[in-house]
Amino acid sequence: MSTQFAGKVVLVTGGGTGIGRATACRFAQEGAAVVVAGRTLDPLLETVSIIASNGGKAEALRANIVRETDVVRLVETIVDRYGALNVACNNAGAPGAGQPTDGWTLERWKHVVDTNLQGVWLSMKHEIAYMRTHSGGAIVNVASIAGLVGYSRAAPYTASKHGVVGLTRAAAIDHATEGIRVNAVCPGPILTPMLAQARAARGPGAEGFYLSHIPMGRLGSPDEVANAVVWLASDQAAYITGQALAVDGGWTAQ
Repeated sequence: MSTQFAGKVVLVTGGGTGIGRATACRFAQEGAAVVVAGRTLDPLLETVSIIASNGGKAEALRANIVRETDVVRLVETIVDRYGALNVACNNAGAPGAGQPTDGWTLERWKHVVDTNLQGVWLSMKHEIAYMRTHSGGAIVNVASIAGLVGYSRAAPYTASKHGVVGLTRAAAIDHATEGIRVNAVCPGPILTPMLAQARAARGPGAEGFYLSHIPMGRLGSPDEVANAVVWLASDQAAYITGQALAVDGGWTAQ
């Protein structure tokens, strides 16, 4: 086990599956005390169990990031129990693919945008409020290549992830002098439960659609995104803020 994040406290929202789980495990491997948060406790506990079985330290806390009271309680609980919050990975999100722009109901639109954009903003708001008075910190938001380019049949998802990239840049500028770095990763198609939902929504041609856009000719793994998150949060990236790093097998290079 490395000690790059020894003595650091890391929050990973949406830490029960996919990229969130891989990121939590990766931070724990680097010596951090990790708190995984989300709406459903059982998958979070599975992540904690995986980390513990590998000698790491982790805890699961329930929170719905769309509710500000939940986010306030989450940050306060972490600080009360661990005495700090040094790093946050805002990963919790909702899928939104399968319909053309005029095919979405207002209810579904709001669910996707509220989760992916409002939830990230609320999380950042209260993470930053702590960090700015406690020697700074690092925040990495999980956006998407849909936050960098247009993405067909996914209007609410694309709009929300573009919003996350813009929010990341704005926050980075606002808080650069306070020792807080804010960056984003923009994954392409990654082998996660969320991608499985998106593939089902797109239908039989989904696999070909994704692979036709990826020069490397394969889907990514959650660990490959987690490595990017951990690097951006580390001192190795100390002069990097306000950036949106694509982890996409070359999709956005075209």
